[in-house]
Amino acid sequence: MKIKNAIIVIMALVLANVLVYHFVVRWDMTSDKRYSISYPTKTFLKNLAQPIEVTILLDGELNAGFTRLKKATTEMVEELGVYAGNGYRIADNEQVKVENYRLEPVVIHERTHKGQTAQTTVYPYALVTYGNRTQIVHLLQNQRGLSGEENLNNSIENLEYAFAEAIRHLTQTEVEKIAFLEGHGELEEQYVYDLTQALAQYYQVDRGVLGTESGVLDGYKAVIIADPQQPFSESDKYILDQYVMQGGRILWVVNGVRFSEDFLSSQGTTPIIALELNINDLLFRYGVRINHALVQDLQCMPVPVDVSSDASNPNWQPMPWTYAPLLLTSQASSITRNVAQVSATMASAVDIVGGEDGLRKEVLLATSTASKLTAAPTRVDLSLGVDNEQSFQYAFIPVAVSVEGSFSSLYAYQLPPEEIILHAPLIKQSKATKQIVVAAGSAIRNEWQQGAPLPLGYDRYTQRQFGNRDFMVNAVLYLTDDQGWMQLRKKEFTLRLINDQRAQKTRIIAQVVSIFLPLTLLAALGGIVVIVRKRLYVKKAL
Repeated sequence: MKIKNAIIVIMALVLANVLVYHFVVRWDMTSDKRYSISYPTKTFLKNLAQPIEVTILLDGELNAGFTRLKKATTEMVEELGVYAGNGYRIADNEQVKVENYRLEPVVIHERTHKGQTAQTTVYPYALVTYGNRTQIVHLLQNQRGLSGEENLNNSIENLEYAFAEAIRHLTQTEVEKIAFLEGHGELEEQYVYDLTQALAQYYQVDRGVLGTESGVLDGYKAVIIADPQQPFSESDKYILDQYVMQGGRILWVVNGVRFSEDFLSSQGTTPIIALELNINDLLFRYGVRINHALVQDLQCMPVPVDVSSDASNPNWQPMPWTYAPLLLTSQASSITRNVAQVSATMASAVDIVGGEDGLRKEVLLATSTASKLTAAPTRVDLSLGVDNEQSFQYAFIPVAVSVEGSFSSLYAYQLPPEEIILHAPLIKQSKATKQIVVAAGSAIRNEWQQGAPLPLGYDRYTQRQFGNRDFMVNAVLYLTDDQGWMQLRKKEFTLRLINDQRAQKTRIIAQVVSIFLPLTLLAALGGIVVIVRKRLYVKKAL
């Protein structure tokens, strides 16, 4: 009987080992599911046609924060490998020549508990190789204004999206098309050069005018309207409307006011008037309205102003310019989560309208808690500072919103324009689609310096990089996303910080307890065992 039971136990153990080897069962018992990946990622990885190789370059003498980032990265890559199967492995980073990929190192300056300054150089990157192509994954999200721990936590939250996006990019066989619209005084190609180059990694980027063919935008996944200055014709509006009705997506970057940059730079002042583009009815139909008013915010960019009374001896000093707000990004949206503040000048406000229209509307960019609106017509003068801070009584004025759902056509009860060449019947209700409206043309414009384009969102005066580029790229990725990949950016982990001062004060106590407490417990347990055994043997002897 004993032999039979032993055989059954051995067979059960063998069967359990076989099942564990072939079927991986994992339970994530953390409250924020930090060790789980999403269903779209799992499904995508299982259908990979070729092996995938990941090289983690973050290595060396790392501090506690970067050690945590490396550990989280390794765990994420291993989790991805579970679903990628045999077509996955982690490569040895010593075989990689970093200089071949032109990777910029990150220098960490920190102070030890003894007061000494330590400097470490790390490469917070990973390389994903699929076939003969390699994609660089940026592991570190370094947002200005956040603490090191917050940036590291944001980086860990973004790991699944970063790796999934890299693998998707490598395995992409068909390139989708997007277009910058022309013909209404939109920004020239040189002023959207940086954004175009960023989007060219994902799409075929075209430019062109609409014309009179109703289906001219067929085949384009998204359309970008970058700071137009001239009115749209009825035929233009009809083409855009029917493009949306067929499921097309539009990124509207449109000012609510008109001003003169030449006057502002040369005279230090400019008149402000309403910018009439003949699209108010179209946008209103889609659930938004752009106000003909300027946003002012005490949280703003400084500009150099000559405060000298002697024209021959100028004295340039930085002065806050409330017409250049630093817009807050919504942490609730996958587009703007963990994106730095977005810089803008002469921005307008966006109103959400429509009520019970079934559309889902979300604010993406807004002013701070100390802002106000100045209606056009008015005049802006650089020499005038903030005259009355008490007048900045508004908070979180929307400047950019996303709208998603089924839209109603502006031409549902109107005849198409006569000049339109129709190729399809009128569609009155759209498929499920989405649009983004940004009431700040400057938010999409990059500057030039010495014949070269500056990064979108880079300010030459303060030498700061703002989140304009990330925001615009994420906006287009969101518009073209049909599988829900952008939702991975909403992953959130609870940040549990250690009190460094308290840790240093109690360091010796913690070390003593951690060393001697286990030994004491072990000695006590051994003593109890000896006493119990002695009493048992004494009783048996009696």
